[in-house]
Amino acid sequence: MSIVAHLAAAAQPWADLYNHSTVLQSFVMFAHLGGVLLSGGGAVTTDRATLAAARREPGERAHALQGLRASHRAILLGLGVVVASGILLLAADVETLLGTPVFWVKMGLLVALLANGALITRAERPIPAPPGPEGERRQWKRLAGLSYASLALWFALVLSSTFLVTAA
Repeated sequence: MSIVAHLAAAAQPWADLYNHSTVLQSFVMFAHLGGVLLSGGGAVTTDRATLAAARREPGERAHALQGLRASHRAILLGLGVVVASGILLLAADVETLLGTPVFWVKMGLLVALLANGALITRAERPIPAPPGPEGERRQWKRLAGLSYASLALWFALVLSSTFLVTAA
């Protein structure tokens, strides 16, 4: 028996419950989409604010940096809901999803998105006391690049999710 078959067997009670309850399916999908809305919406808003701040004068950027730091909690909360509901969605149809290449593309995009978020968190730290104006300019340029990557990854994740629904 393969690992996938073992996982499917372990998840079978949940799959039976999930697949026979449209109410449960609706709540799990709501949690997944709500988590995407909270995390992705927060990230896109923050990315846009970061890109706008990167074009401003150094003295005008402090407020944007505070907003960037404050956004992490809501984004991480939303991602937690996405991961938890995603595990429930996976458990409802293990064999189909694990055998679909689009699922693995989506998981790769999620890992890239999390890594990019970690890089953003790391890049924002040294900004308050950079080594002069040139150091601050480099840090904001880096944050802008990471924000562009974040936007691209969020939209790619939504696109792969759309393909996953039709492929599974």
